[in-house]
Amino acid sequence: MATRPVPASRAAYATFRPVPTRWMDGDVYGHVNNVVHYAMFDTAVNGWLMDRGLLDPRTSAGIGLVVETGCRYTGEIVFPDRVDVGVKVTHIGRSSVRYDLGLFRNDDDRTSAEGFFVHVYVDARTRRPVPLSQEMRDTLDTLRAPD
Repeated sequence: MATRPVPASRAAYATFRPVPTRWMDGDVYGHVNNVVHYAMFDTAVNGWLMDRGLLDPRTSAGIGLVVETGCRYTGEIVFPDRVDVGVKVTHIGRSSVRYDLGLFRNDDDRTSAEGFFVHVYVDARTRRPVPLSQEMRDTLDTLRAPD
């Protein structure tokens, strides 16, 4: 049987966004349901982009569509846990970016879940890929994985 990788530490991420758990996030097994993990990832990345003026879902000419995603679960999260979402960028392409994300429960130094998703930036109207602007590239570059 293969050994599982050790969950990542907080030091592996460039920034953090708090995303609270809610009563309704729990499932019949008593923990936060897997679909909520993906919502936390999306909330953290898009909130970060909006805070930096790179995304306004109502008016931006270009938007990032998720084209690939994945998650590995390493521990349980339950309501009313606090969750910090660690965010880092591991690849910037012509029109795409890959975010790696970690969910940290309360004050834990190791992840309860690790995921990724890839945004492809498209014209908001035509949905055709568009190149990332230099401003977007420079800002995303601040989220490169720490050494």
